Amino acid sequence: MIWARLVKSVSKLGIAALVLCALATSGKAQQSIYQGKFTLPVETHWGTATLPAGDYTFTVASAANEYRLFVRGQRGNFIIPTVVADNATPQHAQLNLVDIGDKYSVETFDAPQLGLTFTYWTPKQKHMPSNVAHQKGAPQATPETQATENRTSIAVYSTGR
Repeated sequence: MIWARLVKSVSKLGIAALVLCALATSGKAQQSIYQGKFTLPVETHWGTATLPAGDYTFTVASAANEYRLFVRGQRGNFIIPTVVADNATPQHAQLNLVDIGDKYSVETFDAPQLGLTFTYWTPKQKHMPSNVAHQKGAPQATPETQATENRTSIAVYSTGR
């Protein structure tokens, strides 16, 4: 009876070790292609994650044309999938935030070292501000300066590949 329990325990331990090895090797399939750091001055939504204000480091990983950001901060770690990765030639590495209803969200991440701009999901604005509300009569175009008032950029510093 003791031998049966011992064999059963060793079998379970062996299976657990095999599963851990399989997970470790599958993690290597994603290749780190870009690393850096940034500081968020305010709480910011990024995809489905909410990051508190603070300092962060990140790693961009790629596997089969799918990009993920692994973000690490003092208050947690986040995995943020990219919705779209477009070939682009941005001049500066930066996070482009949009203010929607007094909540900041990352809209794009420009990575000139990779020649890419990553686009992320942002919530839609539910209510129009009173200064943009439609008036009765002919519709009026929104001034270009108004669109840029709700956007800001955060510098990103590369730490190598």
